[in-house]
Amino acid sequence: KLLQENKKWASDKIGVDPDYFERLSHLQTPEFLWIGCSDSRVPANEITNTQPGEIFVHRNIANMVVNTDVNLVAVLDYAVTHLKVKHIIVCGHYGCGGIKAADTKIDYRHVLNMWLRNIKDVIRHHRQELDAITDTEARTNRLVELNVQEQVYNLAKTTIIQRSWKRDKRPDLHGWVYGLKDGLIKPVYEMKAGT
Repeated sequence: KLLQENKKWASDKIGVDPDYFERLSHLQTPEFLWIGCSDSRVPANEITNTQPGEIFVHRNIANMVVNTDVNLVAVLDYAVTHLKVKHIIVCGHYGCGGIKAADTKIDYRHVLNMWLRNIKDVIRHHRQELDAITDTEARTNRLVELNVQEQVYNLAKTTIIQRSWKRDKRPDLHGWVYGLKDGLIKPVYEMKAGT
């Protein structure tokens, strides 16, 4: 099914613009690095109405910035050092399953437990605020926002960002949350280069 849909999509693109793929093959100059959740309902290009080549994308469970995640660090280094992105966006989404899972005492086995531990640290840092929220959905939504904020902090602490801020005064860091129920992005945190 996916391969059939790909053929239809490619044919439709060429039907509208015969040079689309030729142009696209030479276009890789994004101004943005998007660090988002792996959730299939949050595709960066679609929810920002951008074209391929405009956003460089990394996705993982709950849009985490973990300094021991070699994949993330490699993407970050490439985006900042070689693509020279001007903005990095950490985008979470309300109703995130990874956030919900971290806010329980359920054993998800070794690998997932290890990943969720990073979110449990966010819960620990903001325990007083979160414990004051009695509505489960409101608590989860606030934890999504706090997690995005903490991941922006984690980005700012990397040597890749620190060096780029010192040398090039870029990139700016943005924390956003996408609403599955309304399709809108809510900015929740921002850090200008060098602040």
